[in-house]
Amino acid sequence: MVIRNKEVVCLFQDKVSELLLRHRSILDTLSKHQESVARVNRAISKTVTGCGCISIHAYKQEIPPGVTLEDCRKYMDPHLDGDLCENCRETIQEEIGNNLFYLAALCHLLNIDLENIYHKEYDKLSALGYFHLL
Repeated sequence: MVIRNKEVVCLFQDKVSELLLRHRSILDTLSKHQESVARVNRAISKTVTGCGCISIHAYKQEIPPGVTLEDCRKYMDPHLDGDLCENCRETIQEEIGNNLFYLAALCHLLNIDLENIYHKEYDKLSALGYFHLL
């Protein structure tokens, strides 16, 4: 089976709906989605506090006056140093995958097409550009 990139989200949501057994209640799915968000955050935190492959050096972002929105990116720092080790990368990817599962489950239960959301958001970002952030 050849899958085009545009079909991946739709196929993913369909597969989630097939496998959704224990969390058919919207309340169960909402709580599992929230838990998955916390697990993503925890996995990222553990890369700093447990493994140490990345570190966080946060400070106030300084943007010179008169800088255009397009040039702001040059002055913004992600506050991260280092690179994810393979183990931490795999853990974070797994947790993000679980998060995507429960997001797709929520969409299924609410009869919302996740692929349409991606397309609408992409179109909005393309049309509004940096003004989407304001």
